[in-house]
Amino acid sequence: LRGLSLCLFLFGGLCLCVVVMGVLIFQVVHQEFRLSHLKVRLVENSAQITRKEEGIVELKAKISELQKSLDDVNTKVETLKKKKAEIEKSSEDAGKGLTACLHLHILSFCSHLLLSFIVSDDHEAAKSQAQENIQSLKEEIFNRDKAVCAFLDTTKDEGR
Repeated sequence: LRGLSLCLFLFGGLCLCVVVMGVLIFQVVHQEFRLSHLKVRLVENSAQITRKEEGIVELKAKISELQKSLDDVNTKVETLKKKKAEIEKSSEDAGKGLTACLHLHILSFCSHLLLSFIVSDDHEAAKSQAQENIQSLKEEIFNRDKAVCAFLDTTKDEGR
């Protein structure tokens, strides 16, 4: 009987060892599956991070391109502003020159009339001639003023 109880004891111990070994094997396999799953997730996350980094690099490149085009546009705007200022200045100078020329022409014509009036023997004929000339000068001045006004910018005080 003693031999049988020793056999049972050894058999029980062996069964216990087999059960413990089975539990340990199950835990090892379970841990391996978890590690495998974590490795897959790590690879997926790394790929996702890489894609996002590439997207960020592309966006930075686009931002850089847009900044360059914005700088070009700003340069063109500044150039156009300078040209506009130059055109306005030359227009103003031309208007002043035209006005000065018109005044000189009027003065010249008036002095010519005055000289012809003084030299003329027939005072009455000279007077009517002078009035006709004055009237024609007035019409000519009026016509020139119309022409000048057509070229002036009426939105500015100088043009009005």
